[in-house]
Amino acid sequence: MNNGELIRVGIIGAGANTKLKHIPGFQAIEGVSVDVICNRTVESSKQAADAFGVGRIASNWEDVIQDDSIDAICIGTWPYLHAPITIAALNAGKHVLTEARMAMNADEAADMLAASRSNPGLVAQIVPSPFTLKWDATITDILQSGELGRLLEISVTKTIPMNADQDAPMNWRQNIEYSGNNILMLGIYYEVIQRWIKREPNRVWAHGSIYASERMNPESNAMQAIRIPETITYMADYADGLQLTGLMSGVERGSGRDAYALCGANGTIRLDLASGKLFKAINGESETIVEPASDKIADWNVEADFIQSIREKTSVNLTNFEDGLNYMRFTDAVRKSFDSNGAWVELPN
Repeated sequence: MNNGELIRVGIIGAGANTKLKHIPGFQAIEGVSVDVICNRTVESSKQAADAFGVGRIASNWEDVIQDDSIDAICIGTWPYLHAPITIAALNAGKHVLTEARMAMNADEAADMLAASRSNPGLVAQIVPSPFTLKWDATITDILQSGELGRLLEISVTKTIPMNADQDAPMNWRQNIEYSGNNILMLGIYYEVIQRWIKREPNRVWAHGSIYASERMNPESNAMQAIRIPETITYMADYADGLQLTGLMSGVERGSGRDAYALCGANGTIRLDLASGKLFKAINGESETIVEPASDKIADWNVEADFIQSIREKTSVNLTNFEDGLNYMRFTDAVRKSFDSNGAWVELPN
């Protein structure tokens, strides 16, 4: 595809983030057209198309894949459809941008990666975890400078009230048929750690709880068993002695906690996402707030990055399928440990 050619995008799954970010993001790029939308129902597809001035809808996602006029697919569905749509789109010769989480489980992610490698001329990208983009380059620079000394421990805490109401109906994140092995914000927060330290742990341990054993499924209008933990605590060991500890809670009301801490032998950096501040404490010095340099600050640029990769045939950085497979393997290991009452689970090297 030449740089001057129009890139026609098909949207499959017009959820909240697709309408907030992806559709307007694509429509803001010169030489890009959002040509067709397919959502869960014809009515919701029409509503999204009307809202964004898109001329066509499709009644099923296969029609979008088979449309020869479409160059690229943006997948905004829940995780249960990410693998089948991605694999079909790549095999049909279309570039793919899929929402996170990558898939239901690591097996699906591996199949997606295999399809991507079988079609090396096509861009395959996952929407990246966006919460730390402002600080990612600064944190990476601090780690690479060595001023923290040997990295000893990383901790992450994310608490939300999503599951706090024990009588509330099931949402899609609680439905294992739609979410698979994904648990709360586990994967999207682990992805950031991958981004910073660029390595994977050797083994994982987890313990969690399901407080509401069943909830009303509003789609079936029947009670359904809850199989996804409503809170999860986890640990991971790395080959060099680094330890990762984490808490993901869906039952904490109020403003919640939202932070990372990276502790080295000589100092600590702590990113408090709730306050939007990065703190640094080096041995013998007072804690300071680190303001990223303007040229180190990144922002949401997902749609533009995707189109640039198509036009310039550049590799995907945030986030490629290899990294996605690794965070799905981590997610699977947490799930397996939870199912095994806290047994340590080895990760592939």
